[in-house]
Amino acid sequence: MLLISKKIIFTIISGFSVGDTPGVGTFYDFHKRLWLSDNKNLSAAVHPPKEKPQKPKVKEEKAAPVEKVTVEGLFHKFEETPPSDMAPCIRLWEIFNTFFLQTSARQNLISLKELALAGDGTPVYTAAQERKTRTCDCLEKGIRDCKYNRVYHQPDCDIGWDSHRNRYYFGYDLYMLTASDSENDLPIFPFLNPASRHDSHGFLYNWFSMKQMLPEAVVKKLILDSAHDAMPYYDYSKANGITPFIDLNWKCGRPPVYKDDITINKDGIPLCPKGFPMKQAAVEPQKGRIKYRCPKITCKGGTPQCTCENPCSDAKYGRNVHLVLKDNPRLFNDPPRDSVEWKLEYNARTSAERCNKREKIDYKLEDGKCRSSMMWYCRLFSIMMCQHLDAWTLPKTSPLKDFFEQAA
Repeated sequence: MLLISKKIIFTIISGFSVGDTPGVGTFYDFHKRLWLSDNKNLSAAVHPPKEKPQKPKVKEEKAAPVEKVTVEGLFHKFEETPPSDMAPCIRLWEIFNTFFLQTSARQNLISLKELALAGDGTPVYTAAQERKTRTCDCLEKGIRDCKYNRVYHQPDCDIGWDSHRNRYYFGYDLYMLTASDSENDLPIFPFLNPASRHDSHGFLYNWFSMKQMLPEAVVKKLILDSAHDAMPYYDYSKANGITPFIDLNWKCGRPPVYKDDITINKDGIPLCPKGFPMKQAAVEPQKGRIKYRCPKITCKGGTPQCTCENPCSDAKYGRNVHLVLKDNPRLFNDPPRDSVEWKLEYNARTSAERCNKREKIDYKLEDGKCRSSMMWYCRLFSIMMCQHLDAWTLPKTSPLKDFFEQAA
């Protein structure tokens, strides 16, 4: 059997003649043509030390934000002036959008006119430790924690908290928006945040950058985890015709008593005075409310009857509660969080996690021994292109699934 070296295979795949391949420097020159900035990084190399996130008290819990800005403040800021961080990536984006994203849309693998987006951040390790050089002589004087500027070798990276591995790391926080209704978990738009940036902030940098660079996209659903559970998300979604599917964060609080003696559980469902979750009876969109009824009502012989030992109401249909959506759109969703529709949609959020896994594990994103954001974005967009290529060429159904269906 004729053995062909990997070098020859890669040479042929790349479109070069065997024995006549360009040097490594040529590929670096090509990368520079894809980056529309003289600086290989997005921020200045010389800046003061950044604040390190506090270690969470609970295991597998995300660290609190270190940026001194609220989610509401970022919404207002970016609605007026969107972030310009992705400006050097415009050429990379145009290649990805024109030849890959739009092709997937034409093949009906995604629908840009009716997008359901899932978002999630994931740590990207770029180095074992933070590399920096002091610009002062404080260390010689015995002062180790001075606030003078340092020269950072990876200025766009910093120290963040990896809640999955329960440790600090140095690098980026990759926030990816994924088409949750695509069978192949296709990536739509990326953003490399500093590792210390909270997901609730990272989403906004990604979202408003995407709005600039992909204005034709019409987003109908947003599927996010509890890190994004803030009232501005719901207000913004309502104002822009988006249905939010966001898991509740207990830390954000909920009213102990909604009306009279009716309380609200962790899913935003009213509890009767006995503590039982009430059953949804109807959704009244014209009135902007959801109706819940007594959970102990049964219809024996066609007649409603309360089976509770101590009924809290003498009404024929038992106790009824109307949740007015405008009272608290965060707690009172349409569809409600305990409904089958909400749970099915929210389950699709794992598409963002699978997409991140594909990039980090299958395509070995973190194996790139790069320092500049230019090289990391070139590597990231190349991987995203490969993900779309896989969706075009891989079989639409699993061969194993077809085998069992035929056997049955």
